[in-house]
Amino acid sequence: MNDASVPAHLKDRKPSQPELYVSNSKSIISNQTGIHDKLEAVVRRHLSSPFRRPFPEFSLQAFEQARQWLNTQSATTLIFDSYCGVGESTAALAKQHPEAAIIGLDKSLHRLDKHDEHYSDTNNEKNYLLLRADVDDFWRLAVQAGWKLDYHYLFYPNPWPKSHHLKRRCQGSPLFPSLLQLGGQLELRSNWDLYVKEFAAALNIAGHPAEALEFNPDAPITPFERKYQLAGQTLWRCVCSLN
Repeated sequence: MNDASVPAHLKDRKPSQPELYVSNSKSIISNQTGIHDKLEAVVRRHLSSPFRRPFPEFSLQAFEQARQWLNTQSATTLIFDSYCGVGESTAALAKQHPEAAIIGLDKSLHRLDKHDEHYSDTNNEKNYLLLRADVDDFWRLAVQAGWKLDYHYLFYPNPWPKSHHLKRRCQGSPLFPSLLQLGGQLELRSNWDLYVKEFAAALNIAGHPAEALEFNPDAPITPFERKYQLAGQTLWRCVCSLN
């Protein structure tokens, strides 16, 4: 790869960090060839039956940390960056929305720990919080607390490509109603067209018009997005207003 093909903010990275800009990404392989035939039944069941799993103590503590942090902010906009990984997207969103308080959520401490090493210099305002949390609990706690989002980003969640994994995807999860109740402008991105088409279909079932569209970002916002672009994969997104 020549220097011109390396993103500008990575040109000074050490050679020991090639995973940040070299792609070896493979296309997603699935035994599912179209929108899942049980999607509508699953979505309607979740919409009519609230998820009532008890909250574990660590989730309550994570939400309390977020609540206390949010109380220190003078922001006029609230944004969630769910499945934020190393938090590159969270820092980028914070730079794009200086008026906002942004919470990046990921369950992997290993990924979050990489943030300070690679991305902490991308934003000095610190109008964002990176939090180790299970979105299954955090979304419900946010709904319970009456939080309303202005924007909610789901960048490249685990696609769970096998057909029997439908209920592990955002659109088939019992947490889908919580996602809707949080409101705001919702955006999901994936390199698997079927995931995005199915997500849009679930939104339509719930009464929120949406569609899946191909897109080509001017600048990648996550390491996954960068990797998929460099691999020449088609990227997809769905944007929907839940207000």
